[in-house]
Amino acid sequence: MGDTANSLNGIPIRLPDERWQHIVQRHADIADRKDLVLGAIAAPERLLQGNEGALMAVQSLELGKWRSSRL
Repeated sequence: MGDTANSLNGIPIRLPDERWQHIVQRHADIADRKDLVLGAIAAPERLLQGNEGALMAVQSLELGKWRSSRL
């Protein structure tokens, strides 16, 4: 299964397990923090224009700040 977050436009964005695995292949440091990605979808710091009209949600992270919460 997967998880869902509503975008700023109110559109539900699905994050299926298959897509999550694709993301963590390139970003292994967030492998156990799917909540960060879903949070960025729901409340991004910025929206960027992607390919073919897609929007990309961007959220900055302070490396030590979020890691310390799981130690």
